[in-house]
Formats: sequence, structure tokens, C-alpha cells
Amino acid sequence: MGLMIGIDLGTTFSAAARVNPLGRPEIVLNREGESITPSVVQFQGDTILVGTMAKRSAAIAPLDTIQFVKRYINDPTWRFETSDGVTYRPEEISAIILRRLKEDVEIALGETVTDAVITVPAYFDDGARRATKDAGTIAGLTVHRVLNEPTAAALAYGLDQTVNGTVLVYDLGGGTFDVTIMRVGGGEFTTLATDGDRNLGGFDWDNELMQLLNRRFQDAGGPDLFDDEHTEADLREKAETAKRSLTTIAKTKVVLGAGGVTKTIEITREEFEDATSSLLSRTRDIAEGVVEAAGLRWADIDNLLLAGGSTRMPMVRTMMETVSGKTAERTINPDEVVALGAAAQAHLLEADQGGDNLPVPLLGGRPITIRDVTSQGLGVLARDEDTHRQRNWFLIEANTRIPAKSTKRFRTVVDGQTELHVEVTQGNDADPDYVKIIGDEVLTIPPYPAGAPVDVTFAYDIDQTVFIEVTDLTAGQSLGNFEVNNVSNMDGEERDRAAGKIRILEVS
Repeated sequence: MGLMIGIDLGTTFSAAARVNPLGRPEIVLNREGESITPSVVQFQGDTILVGTMAKRSAAIAPLDTIQFVKRYINDPTWRFETSDGVTYRPEEISAIILRRLKEDVEIALGETVTDAVITVPAYFDDGARRATKDAGTIAGLTVHRVLNEPTAAALAYGLDQTVNGTVLVYDLGGGTFDVTIMRVGGGEFTTLATDGDRNLGGFDWDNELMQLLNRRFQDAGGPDLFDDEHTEADLREKAETAKRSLTTIAKTKVVLGAGGVTKTIEITREEFEDATSSLLSRTRDIAEGVVEAAGLRWADIDNLLLAGGSTRMPMVRTMMETVSGKTAERTINPDEVVALGAAAQAHLLEADQGGDNLPVPLLGGRPITIRDVTSQGLGVLARDEDTHRQRNWFLIEANTRIPAKSTKRFRTVVDGQTELHVEVTQGNDADPDYVKIIGDEVLTIPPYPAGAPVDVTFAYDIDQTVFIEVTDLTAGQSLGNFEVNNVSNMDGEERDRAAGKIRILEVS
């Protein structure tokens, strides 16, 4: 095995880290000397740009530039087609970014990288987690763990031996949002509750600012900037720059031009915050819900940790400090903390595996235990004997400690029934209309009279992937077991073809 690293595969920025010879996780700079790499890919014929150069030239070639691909991971309908007519799945685009990160670490450290821990939003479902792991495989990595981003952040933060107590991690990245509450101390990291929104992040703040700037530009006599891909890409770039400026100054100016019209638009921080107040409120509501789900009050929170680059917006810190009554931790870089935690987890896995070159222990060699929870409930669809209607039956509820295992008994509904259709659900509602079917399997059963008992057992592993077994209690034997094979995930042949496709690309 070569080097194992930690990777934060972000919606807008990604980072790689490893534990240094002194036993401390550190970011590995990319080939441009940057600590974070824009998650942007641009296709230029046989050459592919990844990172800052791709982002800077996005407005020049918007149809050959893809950003925010993490939002589409595990979407079976999404494809990116270059101007050359080549199509890519989200896993393949993600693999290109991962390959660039892998190669940057190899250049910086002079060692071969073969293994990784990759982080994902805590609220990612089974399919998105598997797709992320597939992306790592396509990039030439053995992915040992898919780690929740807030857990990674808390791990990096909690490596400081003075940290003890209940930590709330508010993780607002470029495209996703999570809140997780953990108990930290004595080398133990125990998740109490988690929740989030995989479609809420800095990208949405950018979109609102783009709309505001476009309206001002039109009011000043300019055309609609969304009517053309090039002007829209330019608008996005300038909106992102303006957002970063408003992080440190109270107002900024944006120069926009199109259709022979050039205007300078002034935007204040107050106007930006007003335009995005509903987005901020959504994050506050989720945070309050997680505190309640953990059975706590705000007074029970000892530490407030902000992770993700979007928490640099002053409105975020102000809101969370006001709601919680706590001062947010300021000693750790929100852009880097998730990758640092991933590196720490990779280091622990390396130590567990042993070998001739054991890494320096973390926390002075004290044992480190990470106890995570499920982000969403898991169940099956079956008839309710009282109402005779189909409902969702939970086997593993949200915020259950993982790994987890649970069994529930069901009965056949008609005489001579020879098949069981097991539909596996993900979601936190008993109503079938408000959960997602993530997999199904048809199993054969002997033709018993109606009411024959069967047990359905769910096992949920540390990576939050689910395995199912169905047992015929009449015969006392298993009817079969299966993993959730989400139809939107790649199969082995598709992964192999994708790996070959990505391997021959020239990535810069």
C-alpha cells in the first residue's frame, strides 16, 4: 500500500491532507501552491484543466466547463457533454478532480498515493455515498472510508487535548449544509444527532446575488445577463467575487457589461443579507431541530464550530452566535478543517492496519473512538394491518448509532403467496409519498397460508451503506440477503470502463 490521505471533495473547493511526521494533520498544497483547489473542470480537447485555471477561464468557455458537480452526484439523469460530444457522469467528473488532488499530493510529497478517506455531507444518502466511493475508485484510489464532513471537522478540532464537552458543528459548504452535535473528550467522538440539506450552500447565496445584480443591471438599461451562457458565467464569477468582498467590507462595486452597455453596480452587505435572509433562516431552523433531536438545549452546547468556506459570511457567524449564545471557535480554518479531519481518520486506519512504517500516533498515542449516527431513517414499505394501507415501517430510525442492526417482523397477506417484494426506503416519514425507495428485491417464499411470518433485518455499516436479509420463520431459513443496489449507481463494468476512460486523459 502506498500513502493514504484524507480528501475533502467539495462542491466549490476541494482539499487534500495528510498527517505529518510530528503526528499533526496538515493540508498538502496543490501544484499552484494553494491549500484548496476549485472543484472546476474545463475540457480543452485532449487537455483537461482542473482548479484555479479552469475557474478563471470558465467565462471564456462556459459550455466546456463544469462546476458544482457534487450537487448531481447519484443523479441517474445528469450528464455533462463537452463541445466535442463526449459525455461524462457525475462520478467521472468527480474522479477527474480526485485524480488531480491525488497527483498534487504525489508531486508535493514524492510518494505514491494509493488510498484515501473521502468526506461527504452527513445528509448524503446511500446512493450518493456509493457514488462518491465509485469516483474514488475510478480515480485510481482505494477508498477505505466515506466519512461525514461534520464528523471530520469535529475530529480535527478535538485533536486538541483541551477540547471537552458538547460540540455543535455548523457546516455550510459551497453546495451542501449539515449540522451535527457531538460529545468530544478523552479521545472519544460521539455523534448525538445530525441533519442537513444536500441542496443548500454558498452556491445558493451566489444565485441570489446574481439575481440581484442582474435586476440592477437591467434597471440601468442593460440586457438580461441570463440570456447568454458567456454573460451568465461572467456574472457568476463577479457575484462570487462580490460575495467574498462583502465578507470583509460593507459595500462593493461590480462592473457588468453586455449588449454594448457597461454599468457599475454598487451592492452593500445589508442588501446582500436581505436578499439571502430566507436561506440563512433555513440553516437556523435545521440547527434548532438538531439541538432538539439530541435532547438538548442551547445552554447545553459547550463549543460552536463553523466549518465550510461559506461560514466566512458575517451573517452566518452573527446568527449562530446570537441563537446559541456561544462564541464560535476561531482557531481553525473553516476551508481546511474537514480535510484535516479526513487525514486524521486515514492516519487511524493506517495505524490499525499496522505495517513496517507505522505512523506517529495522534493524541500522544491515546485511543481514539469515533461513534457516528445515521443521517436518515431506513425502512420498508408494507401493509398496515389496521388500515390495510401501505405505509413506511422504520427499521433503523434517523440518528441511530452506527454500525446498527435491526429486525422487524412482517406477515404474508394472501394464501399461497410465493413472492415477497422488499422495497427499501430512506427518509423520516411513515407516509410512502415522503420517502425515497433506494432499492428493492423480489424473493421467493413457499406458498403458505396468509399470515406466514417473515423477519426483515437491516444492517447499516460504518460507511452508512445498508444490507438486508429476509428470513422465513416457518421454515427457519433465510430467503436471501442483498445489498441496496441503487439503479443510479454504477455497476462493476461501468466503473471499469470509466476508470479506463479517465486514466488516459491528460489532467493539468
